[in-house]
Amino acid sequence: MSRPRDKQSQIALGLLPRMEARPRKDGSFSFRYHPVGGKPIALGTDRIKALRQVLDITGQLDETGTLKWVWEKWTDERRPSPRWKKLSDGTKDDYRLAWKQLAKTFGKMLISQIDAPMVARYVHIERADSPRRADIEKTLLSNLFKYGITLGVCKVNATIGVEPHGSESRTVSPKAEVLKRFLDWLAQQTPQRRIIAFAAEYVSLAGNRQVEFLPLTWMQVDRAAGEIRTFRAKQRGKKREQVIEVISISPQLSQLLDRLEAIRSDRECLYVFPTRDRNQYTADGFKTLWQRSVHAAMKAGALKAEDRFTFHDLRAYYVTLHKQQTGKLPDIHKNPATTARVYDRNTEVPRASN
Repeated sequence: MSRPRDKQSQIALGLLPRMEARPRKDGSFSFRYHPVGGKPIALGTDRIKALRQVLDITGQLDETGTLKWVWEKWTDERRPSPRWKKLSDGTKDDYRLAWKQLAKTFGKMLISQIDAPMVARYVHIERADSPRRADIEKTLLSNLFKYGITLGVCKVNATIGVEPHGSESRTVSPKAEVLKRFLDWLAQQTPQRRIIAFAAEYVSLAGNRQVEFLPLTWMQVDRAAGEIRTFRAKQRGKKREQVIEVISISPQLSQLLDRLEAIRSDRECLYVFPTRDRNQYTADGFKTLWQRSVHAAMKAGALKAEDRFTFHDLRAYYVTLHKQQTGKLPDIHKNPATTARVYDRNTEVPRASN
């Protein structure tokens, strides 16, 4: 007589119909599938792989209704979802990267079969070593569930109730002497590393995001009027590409522009921070070159491990210095509270006594 299936384990582990979870001495489970009128099929000890095998066996891998199918509908080039259309290019790239990771676990599964325990296990166990990425992947998964409900292939958002890892904003700003030493070292390297140095110095002086300065052209730089005009990123709805930041050119920024003009051998090159072939850097290309530059600087001793900083920290450097010099935070974000919480890294707050 065959061993009865453990229905309680089946429910608790979110298994598909006719699957069995068999407890092992080490506390894990081995999985089997019971086809109608056939012998049990061993599925191994990996629950996700076991679920995929059962979907294969039962012919449910027609992609309609799978998470992959919802992702492709959500991001369809001809008829994308309204939510996808509103996202910035940087966020879209971030979600594409998140999807590559999600697809390994959930891509072939029917979205209606993915439940909260599966999501919680994925976020807090399978992706425990990458908490920030796990939170981004959970956010993407939530968006896909919402669209799946719209498409009629699932009824609930299984990410609801699953706590994110959460992350605190960085609290340390690069030290002026560390930044100068690093930029001086970059200035002696290859032409493209010099461009990285110029970009880093620009952000420390102007506070733009990468998505705002990578497409910056010389036509946006008005030396006569003493200003640079850029579109503010991360605006939604009617304000998308409507909020223009007008940055006054300080003496330090003017000197930087002089140096950038000096290396502009090709007057037809439009971009202020061009690639080797005089085009605009992609976000991934710039990120790769920055990371390689940082690693090379550390290897050469120009940057110590304890002094290492991210490129985004330079935006905080600008905000922190601006407050020290003017006594107030700059207008770099639509929500001033975000500027104060994320970018202001001053450790001393002066105030007058009565």
